[in-house]
Amino acid sequence: MADNGSRGSVGNAGAPLGGVYLMTVVGAAVYFVGEADGFWGVVLGLLKALVWPAFAVYRALELLNL
Repeated sequence: MADNGSRGSVGNAGAPLGGVYLMTVVGAAVYFVGEADGFWGVVLGLLKALVWPAFAVYRALELLNL
């Protein structure tokens, strides 16, 4: 197959939002781990930090009656 020199463009338009998401996850982890009691509380806090945006979106849509 001949290479005609044209290549697809791969963008990274979501990169800035990825950084914002990382900061929110770290902030949530600090909060939830600070509120934890014991080892399993810390583990649960870290898991909550990863999934809390899903619960926030669900609640926002629920409030908007969507």
